Amino acid sequence: MPLIRTLSKVARQALLSSPGCGCQPLTVAVRTISFSPRQVTSDASFHSVSFSETDHPKVLITGGLGQLGVGLAKLLRKRFGKNNVILSDIRKPPSDVYHSGPFIYSDILDYKNLREIVVNNRITWLVHYSALLSAVGEANVALARSVNITGLHNILDIAAEHGLRLFVPSTIGAFGPTSPRNPTPDLCVQRPRTIYGVSKVHAELMGEYYSHRYGLDFRCLRYPGIISADSMPGGGTTDYAVQIFHDAIKTGKFECNLRPDTRLPMMYIDDCLRATLEVMEAPADTLSMRTYNINAMSFTPEELAQELQKQMPELEVTYDVDHVRQAIADSWPMNFDDSNARKDWGWKHDYDLPELVQTMLNYFGVETRMARVN
Repeated sequence: MPLIRTLSKVARQALLSSPGCGCQPLTVAVRTISFSPRQVTSDASFHSVSFSETDHPKVLITGGLGQLGVGLAKLLRKRFGKNNVILSDIRKPPSDVYHSGPFIYSDILDYKNLREIVVNNRITWLVHYSALLSAVGEANVALARSVNITGLHNILDIAAEHGLRLFVPSTIGAFGPTSPRNPTPDLCVQRPRTIYGVSKVHAELMGEYYSHRYGLDFRCLRYPGIISADSMPGGGTTDYAVQIFHDAIKTGKFECNLRPDTRLPMMYIDDCLRATLEVMEAPADTLSMRTYNINAMSFTPEELAQELQKQMPELEVTYDVDHVRQAIADSWPMNFDDSNARKDWGWKHDYDLPELVQTMLNYFGVETRMARVN
């Protein structure tokens, strides 16, 4: 801008100093550049675009082909309409996902591509699920840093620029061995030992900063381990709780890579998705914080196996501990304190361990002992 003003002044003086020219003073067109936090001034303040209660949000879900994206899209489309929820990912979607509603290619590391999607589709809610999980992230730290941190920065800047309501999930992995583990409160020491956990603490703090600094409507839930029947394990430390069902049905045998007494907080996917919708719909003045713990149940591999064996007594479970995953699990909470979520916006889970096991087996069409008795 100083350069443009200098050129304009020089050109004007040159024209005015030319006798008998008859020319009008030169006007230099200046292009107005819209705001981005990357160009923010020190006194800037921005607030989310509001819409009336009768209007539906226009939702973009990044990382949409992961464990949670497809399920959340299905839930939100029932609520807001099929065309108001756009799934995105860098992978080609399966046919059923592609035909179930809008899907577009979106790379969170491509700032321009993301910005065009938000503008062209008039997005008002952004759900950011793109991330490399714990065990996968440890195997490729550079890629995890790029996706989980650099990608997040793009998301935050675009959300702030366009006044979006932004949801970014966090995790039990955001805590470390010095955190209180049973229970783990919303606010305490967080010193994770994985790049996944570090990136999630970074996301929590950056989201809170953007909320205070720019008025970004940032909302975050710390998910426990999520159990789902319709998706395969994705490289997380808690994925044994999904794998055991697949192996039990296919082979009748399961080898667990964690110790039998490793207690971790868990949640069935339907509870997780409902919690996400509820916190996104909660009035802003009911939220006393930007990041909440949510919890449903807490169990060990041994307790899960015993509950499953009530329905499938022939199941054989053995243990071959993966020391990398075990070290990760030992640094995580054993149980979440989610009293603030229950108080502020009425969170309440539906599934405990017996209901979880029965629901998973029903999904796979397994004739359980309980069903035979009934």
